[in-house]
Amino acid sequence: MATTWFTPALFKFLTELGEDNTREWFQANRGRFEAEVRDPFLAFIMALGGPLSDISRHILADPRPSGGSMFRIFRDTRFSGDKSPYKTNVGAQFRHRECSRDVHAPGFYLHLEPGGCFASAGLWRPDAASLKKVRDRIVSHGREWKAIRAAGLEVLGDSLVRVPQGFDPAHPLAEDLKLKDFYTHMPLTQRQVCAGDFLEVYAENCRRNAPLMKFLCKALELPW
Repeated sequence: MATTWFTPALFKFLTELGEDNTREWFQANRGRFEAEVRDPFLAFIMALGGPLSDISRHILADPRPSGGSMFRIFRDTRFSGDKSPYKTNVGAQFRHRECSRDVHAPGFYLHLEPGGCFASAGLWRPDAASLKKVRDRIVSHGREWKAIRAAGLEVLGDSLVRVPQGFDPAHPLAEDLKLKDFYTHMPLTQRQVCAGDFLEVYAENCRRNAPLMKFLCKALELPW
């Protein structure tokens, strides 16, 4: 039987939060946040645990309200000119269990925002050592990397102007070696997110991206 995890109330809450992004408004509407945003997302994360374990037993879906897969709604304003206290989106990252607290680790991601929902998978802003390991594996396992591309996965990321030092500028995968991130992006509509089959839709996107995740985990010497 289909289950509707998210409703238009989630997007209505986030829209109104964007219009009055103050602590006073949030405190007055905290009950709505918990009932319409936080609790449905945590229930979705819990239900996703089974499908993710079928993809890899090392990918974690952690439904804890603090320290789990779901990101906090509170913004870190310490180094930002924008002092708005709350995010106007909600998201969750499903990371490798050996890197469960590292936002820059390989993972699947879900982002819910009015007019800007998407699913993603891969590696975002890795440190220099991790980035080199991925590039080294692209060179040493070029056939595997090409198979990922051939399967229709569009791997995105910020890119260098030139091939990084230590790699052949004439390498046939030179454009991929320039990448500083390695992730995919699938736009989602609010209608899709609020549909009864959304868990299956999102899980299928994770399965489709599993070859990229496997490649990245192996590059970083993480079990898959």
